Amino acid sequence: MKNNYLFRSERLGFRNWSKNDVTEFAKMNADSDVMEHFPKTLTQKETEELIVRLQKQFDENGYTYFVTEVLESGAFIGFIGLAFQEYKTDFTPAVDIGWRLKKSSWGNGYATEGATKCLEYGFQKLGLDTVIAVCNEKNTQSENVMKKIGMTKIGEFNHPKLKAYPEYQKCVCYSITKTV
Repeated sequence: MKNNYLFRSERLGFRNWSKNDVTEFAKMNADSDVMEHFPKTLTQKETEELIVRLQKQFDENGYTYFVTEVLESGAFIGFIGLAFQEYKTDFTPAVDIGWRLKKSSWGNGYATEGATKCLEYGFQKLGLDTVIAVCNEKNTQSENVMKKIGMTKIGEFNHPKLKAYPEYQKCVCYSITKTV
C-alpha cells in the first residue's frame, strides 16, 4: 500500500500523478464505456499529455484531479478531485470538482465518497468558498453524485470547449458553497 497520499477517505487515498500512472490511466481512457459522455476515447499519448497538465495544475494550485486508489489494495481506480476552470461561462472562472473512474469500480459509492472528501479538503485545507461541477446533460450518473454530495443545480449551458461536438455540448452546472 502506498503511503504518499495527500489525504484519505474511509476507503480511498488521493495523491498527485506520476509517470507510473500512465498505463492504467490510458487503459481507462481507452474504454468507450468510461468515456461515453466525452467526444472520444484517449490514446496513450493523449493520456500522457493529460497527466502533464494535471501535474502542472497541482504545482500551480495545490490541487488537481487526484489519482484515486483503494486503500485496502492500492488499486488505481481513476481520479476524483479539483481543477481550476477558466472557459467562458456565467459561472467561471471557478474551481470544479470532477471524477472519472474505471468501470470495474462503478457501483461501489467511490465517486460520492471521494467527492465528499475532496470537497472537505477544498473547503478546509485549501480555503475554497465555492466549488462547481459540470457534466453532459445525459450523464445522469455524474449528476446524481452532484446531488448526493449536496450540490445545487445552477443552470444549463452549451460548453464552449465542445462546440465541435454538438451532441456533447449541452451541459448542466451544479454548485456548493462552504458552510461555516
